[in-house]
Amino acid sequence: MAEYRIGILNGDDIGLEIVPVAVQVVQAAARKYDEVKIEWSEFPIGHSSYQQTGETLPENTLNSLYGLDGWILGPIGHMAYPSGDPKAINPHPILRRNFDLVSNIRPSKSYPTLPSLHKNVDVVIIRENNEGFQPDRNMFKGMAEFMPTPDMALSMRVITRRNSEMAARTAFELARQRNKQKKVTAIHKNTVFKLTCGLFVETCREVAKEYPDIFFETAVVDTFAMNLVMRPQKYDVVVSTNMFGDILTDEAAGLVGGLGMAPGLCVGPKYVMAQATHGSAPDIAGKNIANPYALIMSAQMMLSWLGNMRKDPVAIQAARDIELGVEKVLAEMKWVTPDLGGTASTDEMGAAICEAILSV
Repeated sequence: MAEYRIGILNGDDIGLEIVPVAVQVVQAAARKYDEVKIEWSEFPIGHSSYQQTGETLPENTLNSLYGLDGWILGPIGHMAYPSGDPKAINPHPILRRNFDLVSNIRPSKSYPTLPSLHKNVDVVIIRENNEGFQPDRNMFKGMAEFMPTPDMALSMRVITRRNSEMAARTAFELARQRNKQKKVTAIHKNTVFKLTCGLFVETCREVAKEYPDIFFETAVVDTFAMNLVMRPQKYDVVVSTNMFGDILTDEAAGLVGGLGMAPGLCVGPKYVMAQATHGSAPDIAGKNIANPYALIMSAQMMLSWLGNMRKDPVAIQAARDIELGVEKVLAEMKWVTPDLGGTASTDEMGAAICEAILSV
């Protein structure tokens, strides 16, 4: 019997509504199988934590996560946190860095009943998560963005063989798990960034040698961006450095309906964090109309990833049941939220998915 320790971090605004629904969906799938046991623990984070404890990321929350296998993190509305208070911080970069969550997995999938720019889109982009141009996470101390003079601003890009290898390996493992085109595309601009993109592509090529069953190719980022808009069906799993991946994943989400249809999973050697790509949407918070799809599928990916890590076929099947349940609800279009063209509440859509899981 497999046991998993999963944390619940509600986050801000609509996170208080969609995180409980995502948890309920995973619980429904786990209940189908006696062999899948999940121990749930809830911890404070975000603005509500700040009101209660004076910190958006309490030390107890951070330390407790080390004892878990993974957690579901709701959207964080850090732009509304009090400025100037060192205890009102954005938890995202700290969680990604402290728990070595190097790979950020972001799928984009179209559904026949929902508007999308293309049909039959099913692509996953893995972006390296902890270095690149992002100055809030690519240095041990200090910042990689600075101004030597009032008229000059500089940013440093950090690319390491270690993180590039981890992101590439995530891509190849996922290409095997998906069992679709069995193809990995590495994105770069080594015509300009000869050393940094050169190191990234070189590392991806080395990892590719360990996966002879997976076709490997490379693509220059600007050409790939054009082809992704025109012919997204030609891609399966894509791996990229941080900044390129951050931009391309939003582009891919736009192909299939926007960020409400964009789940995400951050993974490392030991921990996983389910985190939807979208923000906390304070304008609709408390109205019970937020679309839970992205976070539900983020949690589904978490269960699938943990199951594959442990070679646990029952957990993998439970995760597959969530995917099938979501597909069934979206095919029927009876219990979907207003942004998807329906009239259902967040809770009603979640309940419909739970019911569908039991019937697949």
